[in-house]
Amino acid sequence: QQIQFADDMQEFTKFPTKTGRRSLSRSISQSSTDSYSSAASYTDSSDDEVSPREKQQTNSKGSSNFCVKNIKQAEFGRREIEIAEQDMSALISLRKRAQGEKPLAGAKIVGCTHITAQTAVLIETLCALGAQCRWSACNIYSTQNEVAAALAEAGVAVFAWKGESEDDFWWCIDRCVNVDGWQANMILDDGGDLTHWVYKKYPNIFKKIRGIVEESVTGVHRLYQLSKAGKLCVPAMNVNDSVTKQKFDNLYCCRESILDGLKRTTDVMFGGKQVVVCGYGEVGKGCCAALKALGAIVYVTEIDPICALQACMDGFRVVKLSEVIRQVDVVITCTGNKNVVTREHLDRMKNSCIVCNMGHSNTEIDVTSLRTPELTWERVRSQVDHVIWPDGKRVVLLAEGRLLNLSCSTVPTFVLSITATTQALALIELYNAPEGRYKQDVYLLPKKMDEYVASLHLPSFDAHLTELTDDQAKYLGLNKNGPFKPNYY
Repeated sequence: QQIQFADDMQEFTKFPTKTGRRSLSRSISQSSTDSYSSAASYTDSSDDEVSPREKQQTNSKGSSNFCVKNIKQAEFGRREIEIAEQDMSALISLRKRAQGEKPLAGAKIVGCTHITAQTAVLIETLCALGAQCRWSACNIYSTQNEVAAALAEAGVAVFAWKGESEDDFWWCIDRCVNVDGWQANMILDDGGDLTHWVYKKYPNIFKKIRGIVEESVTGVHRLYQLSKAGKLCVPAMNVNDSVTKQKFDNLYCCRESILDGLKRTTDVMFGGKQVVVCGYGEVGKGCCAALKALGAIVYVTEIDPICALQACMDGFRVVKLSEVIRQVDVVITCTGNKNVVTREHLDRMKNSCIVCNMGHSNTEIDVTSLRTPELTWERVRSQVDHVIWPDGKRVVLLAEGRLLNLSCSTVPTFVLSITATTQALALIELYNAPEGRYKQDVYLLPKKMDEYVASLHLPSFDAHLTELTDDQAKYLGLNKNGPFKPNYY
């Protein structure tokens, strides 16, 4: 038997020769370069540190109406967008259905969102439906540079790159809004920064704006504040609270991307770890479900008794942050509020505690309080800082307190297709609405449209809807074709 085993070994070694192994590794590295995956765009691949604002770049058509990291990455970005299109069939379907009638002909849309391959599919759909677009990023870390380059190459006026400074951030927004001979008549915002900038710097633009579409908790909160104060001068569509955004993007997207972001940045193992999730809205629910599934011990903080009761029913301990701050291994914020994790909390954390934010804005963790002389900041890898106290304790801060999943990883394409389709329909609705249908207030997407977005995504699962009979529809008091849910759902 031993002789036979030796023969087998000799036979085996005939195949993977040293040359073979070398060529295999070379082909693997070559293919990973060719595919230029999303993960690759999150490494600092810049060949120089010159600010894009100081570069003179033109696309193949000679246009310089953009500002991106490197226009030469456009081909890689185009591949990223084509990959995203495979899983965004509803947007492509919308593009095909409406391309003939061009429902956005004459629309001049200024946008401020995350600039990823998925957003690019939305932007190019809006252009295919007749719109002109100018775009900036709503987060200084979430832009995929190669995708921004591909959009610029395709003729979209895009001003964004990964790792902008605060000054760059507002400069990019300003370049989108303040243009000679071009004035926006629609706003698509994520977080409210674009809307805030127009109110602050160019309020006259609102005379031409037909509507605002906003998709984040923070941005919607700002809109309701403006409406309450009587300062909202155009109709606004609250996409964040539409069912297809709230129940799918916020919940299912975060359920998958929270783990991706944490794993990529820290290589943490979740089994047995103690984690506190601040906020049990849809984002918090998704984060908790994922962490629990991997064996983490999860605590929840809440201000809302209804959400707190839901957390209890789902098997989570509802606590005050101060009660568990000394023992937890990971702190995740997703409240949409500010100063949820204060310097006092950070001082009391255990050594190597991981701190991150899944809410839109970077206000939830008091990062400013950590920029003091007695604390040492150590950048250990992209988007990962160790903040070191005088006694040697260190806290692991991810993305400087900004949105974890889009700053440090990527998010599932399919679920973003749902949100993007909702945004496109909201823009079409507001742009084409007869005068007087929408007043200077904040509106939810009509439920019929919500259901239409959902129906566009069902073919991906080969899902077959049951149809009501006339008798059943009459019994329920519903139209056979919907809407099936009341507006308050």
